[in-house]
Amino acid sequence: MDLDDAGRRARFLIRDRDGKFPALMDEILAGAGIKTVLTGTRMPRMNSIMKRWVQLCRRELLDRCLVWNEHHLRHALREYEHLYNHHRAHQALDQAAPLRTVPDPITDPEQIIDLNIRRQDRLGGVLREYSHAA
Repeated sequence: MDLDDAGRRARFLIRDRDGKFPALMDEILAGAGIKTVLTGTRMPRMNSIMKRWVQLCRRELLDRCLVWNEHHLRHALREYEHLYNHHRAHQALDQAAPLRTVPDPITDPEQIIDLNIRRQDRLGGVLREYSHAA
């Protein structure tokens, strides 16, 4: 679908400084009213972090659901962002989420036997949160 068909217009293109993008491409985009914004120099993590997030979002969310319109897409992305930042375990953070610390480990065998886990479905079960019931 062309953006003009949707009544939308792109204003910015964010890209890295790879040599595969010639200056002519920037001129063509500028002629169409699109400003090219380059990522920072000597900041390889800037691009890689976003590539990783987009890859996870596609694999864990967008490949599993049918998006009806822009409103539905924005709602789904908000739900995924909440899950990603508050509930999803990250190996780099020792299984914590960016906005949540790791809970204290359960060491008492009696508590492990009676462990009660709750699951909350989001987006009709596409995304799931698990937590200990109080």
